[in-house]
Amino acid sequence: MAYAIIEMGGKQYAVEKGSVIEVEKVDLPQGETFKVDKVLFVKKDAESVFGHPYVQGAAVQARVLEHGKGKKIIVFKYKRKKNYRRKRGHRQPFTRIVVEDILLC
Repeated sequence: MAYAIIEMGGKQYAVEKGSVIEVEKVDLPQGETFKVDKVLFVKKDAESVFGHPYVQGAAVQARVLEHGKGKKIIVFKYKRKKNYRRKRGHRQPFTRIVVEDILLC
């Protein structure tokens, strides 16, 4: 069983083969496969490899399932006694991917 920690969009994710995760938006069409080269840690069988900062020759192959937008958050600015109020909403775009394989050379 293989296990890896990858970095995408400034965030780190722990993944295994078959895991589905939501990452920052990736500009690829739905169904497209791609490789993530920023692998920080890999554990395959009894072998563990740490990167400094990334593992040389390691990659994670993933496929884009869908694109979407996250839950809406409200940004509200307010200054008391000054009649200053600003209300804005934001929905962060994301890409849902499935990990197909963890490659370690």
